[in-house]
Amino acid sequence: MKERLSPTSFDIPSELIKSGFYTDAYFLRTAEILKAANHHPTVLMQVFQREHSVLCGVDEAIAVLKTCAGGPLKIKALYDGDEIEPWETVMTIEGDLADFTYLETIYLGILARQSKIATNVRRAFEAAGGKTVLFFGARYDHYLMQKGDGHAIKIGGGIGVSTDANGFLGGKKGLGTIPHALIAAFGGDTVKTAQAFDRYIDKAVNRTALVDFDNDCVNASLAVARELKERLFAVRLDTSGNLVDKSIIPQMGVFTPNGVCAELVQNVRAALDKEGFWHVKIMVSGGFTAEKIAEFEKNKAPVDIYAVGSTFYDKNINFTADVVLVNGQPAAKAGRSYRPNPRLADVF
Repeated sequence: MKERLSPTSFDIPSELIKSGFYTDAYFLRTAEILKAANHHPTVLMQVFQREHSVLCGVDEAIAVLKTCAGGPLKIKALYDGDEIEPWETVMTIEGDLADFTYLETIYLGILARQSKIATNVRRAFEAAGGKTVLFFGARYDHYLMQKGDGHAIKIGGGIGVSTDANGFLGGKKGLGTIPHALIAAFGGDTVKTAQAFDRYIDKAVNRTALVDFDNDCVNASLAVARELKERLFAVRLDTSGNLVDKSIIPQMGVFTPNGVCAELVQNVRAALDKEGFWHVKIMVSGGFTAEKIAEFEKNKAPVDIYAVGSTFYDKNINFTADVVLVNGQPAAKAGRSYRPNPRLADVF
């Protein structure tokens, strides 16, 4: 039996949700009409989406339904992390429609958001062939999304996150490397910056040096490695897509040279190995998608760690909820018939 997160894991603004503050107005009017008419049929609500996806957000959706519904409900659902098919029923909610219709906006939004991120993370992780995939996406969205996003990252297979909020539900702390801003503050001196990081940051934190500040990743990597020696865990290549690294210029002609290309990774790996720095790993970042990761792996680029950011927010996965049974009888609109799913598990 798979486990679900407890409803107490989430920061549910119950009173605001119950007040209708976050709800589409037409759902509020639906509840108002049903109550005024004293019309209380028992309905079965069926939830689905239209993509091959990784389901996530179920536990939080359940938390909302459990803490904010106006009466008893019977819920069946799949689990966070389940691979789902187009049109597959992922959840059913049974009860008095007036008791939960005002929650539809909230639980569908949760499922859409977290399933999108979990799916993108899972596809990147699969493309990486089991290599470490880090999520550095917190800066690309509102900070209040970080906690839920972090759960979706964990469900998708991401190993590390950049903020404590991202890691909260998975019991992890935020990870990070040296940023460009710190190098700039040290006068653009990558080695001096790495020395400061090594001197002042907890020794339990991996020393990963950012080496593209001068657009010369090979020489910067070697300079930092010579200084930190065995203490250097990794170098991170983050060359802008508008630039061509200095080591690539003599090789140009038969491949796209911009940004972090596979050839740049190979140049850095060869240089480090030549001087005996085999222990130093290579992290890459900057515009990596599942497709780009797959291409790097196909070309056997010697990458150890992929850091991915904004692309985890790409592509919407939209969920829909339909009433399909009323008092046990078919009542769905055309094209939306009841589709029982034996994979659904009882929730409450």
